[in-house]
Amino acid sequence: MTSMFKRFAADQSGATAIEYGLIASLIAVAVITVLTTLGTNLSATLQKVATNLKAS
Repeated sequence: MTSMFKRFAADQSGATAIEYGLIASLIAVAVITVLTTLGTNLSATLQKVATNLKAS
């Protein structure tokens, strides 16, 4: 029984999977933040274009 616990404690594959999961989630948060900001700026720009086209 103790050998099973020693093997479990020494196993690093779970920790590696968690690290990769954390990295992937941080990248996803960064991408969502950038796309949200870009979408807001793009929306404002298109609104300006629409306003200028209506004024012409």
